[in-house]
Amino acid sequence: MTAEKDKLTEAAKAELLQAWDGLIDNLQKARDVIDNPALFGPAATPHVLAEGYRYLAGFIHHGIERSFHEDANFPAFRNALSVYNKSTIENPDAIYFYAPIDGSKRYRITAQLPDYRHWRGEAPAESGPIAAQYLLFETSTAPMSGDTGNLAELAKGFRTSFGTLDSSEIQISDSGEIELLLGPEKPEGYTGDFICTRKPPSKNNPDGEDRYANYLSGRQIFLDWEREIPIELKITALDYEGDHPAALTPASASQHLNRMGSVIEGQMRFWMDFYDKVLNSHGSYPADGGPYFFPINAYNEPNAPSQATGGGMSTNISAGGIFELGADEALYIEACFVETPLFSNCYLNNLWGESADYSNHQSSLNLTQMHMGTDKVQRWVIAHKDPGIQNWLDTTGIEKGFIANRWVYSEFPDQADWPKIFAKKISFIEIDAYMPDDMPRVTPEQRKVAISIRQAHVKRRFRVF
Repeated sequence: MTAEKDKLTEAAKAELLQAWDGLIDNLQKARDVIDNPALFGPAATPHVLAEGYRYLAGFIHHGIERSFHEDANFPAFRNALSVYNKSTIENPDAIYFYAPIDGSKRYRITAQLPDYRHWRGEAPAESGPIAAQYLLFETSTAPMSGDTGNLAELAKGFRTSFGTLDSSEIQISDSGEIELLLGPEKPEGYTGDFICTRKPPSKNNPDGEDRYANYLSGRQIFLDWEREIPIELKITALDYEGDHPAALTPASASQHLNRMGSVIEGQMRFWMDFYDKVLNSHGSYPADGGPYFFPINAYNEPNAPSQATGGGMSTNISAGGIFELGADEALYIEACFVETPLFSNCYLNNLWGESADYSNHQSSLNLTQMHMGTDKVQRWVIAHKDPGIQNWLDTTGIEKGFIANRWVYSEFPDQADWPKIFAKKISFIEIDAYMPDDMPRVTPEQRKVAISIRQAHVKRRFRVF
């Protein structure tokens, strides 16, 4: 018996060591993205290189959760992106959440809401916590954008979307509770919120098999960082409630290690390739004015999310560009819209696609945080130093990086009514001349108060206990 056990132990050692060596090999390949120009990372400077290693460390954090702690039979909501894993030019006003699911099984999602009257177009209570400005659920097939490391995943049909539900439609009980069911069939007589997670064979492949969703994902988006709090979402796999998962084995641990390495390498490679080829962020290709091209100190035309952009929140209209500023330069930005969005913001990112430090710096501004005058024009100015106005975006020391703007709607307006936006590089001393008379001026003491509100909100949003 002992000899047999020893034999199994030696086999386990060999199997796990092989998986570990594979993980380390994947990590080295992921690391190569940081300073190998052939892999499309940004031009190396001491600052950019330091950020690159932090960027990789974020995917290692992400990879551990994705590989060892995803179980569709015993799911939990996790952060797809956070202050510990920034990437994909992510929205600093959002919680990106996800949970693995098996679309052939049944799930229940519940939450108890704080004051949510703003979801119904009503004024919230004058004080106390309120729900996030916007909540969205989406169901789709895996993998997550970037996992493959190959831009081929942007091809039409690579992923299947099964359904969405947002805060404008969610049914809410008199006591402020929400309940969403997922499953391959709607329960008979059920009248609550439901998303079907099964699709029959497509018209192009009528003899194929049913398709099933394997991810539930979504966003919580915040406007009022002083009062809005995260909604605590709970998910239960109804077919496994009260059961327990199988114990970890050498085989399953090896699978997790293999997946961890694959996800980390894939994410590192994919997004750098994406920024180069889709956004042309390095200017490697002719500036053809394509819909997603990011020009320097200017914007592309606002566009809707698609498979060609790696997905994104389905209710977004977005625009972007690249800022590149000297010490005494600034970028003036102006935007206007016809139909008022549920949410809008402007924010900065480094060339790895990490949002700039929005907790300790004013590197992002949303509709609540910015000033918009009676002319309903959105105005921002990007600069390395504080010009003493409310709508300043702090570069946090980033000399060249991405700018991103988002406008969120429950229903898209006609394309003719989509937001319009432009930017112009100016000198720092010209900033006042571009600001309207009603633009609030901000003292250093007032700026500190604004930053303290940001710091408290971010800690609350991403608390780990």
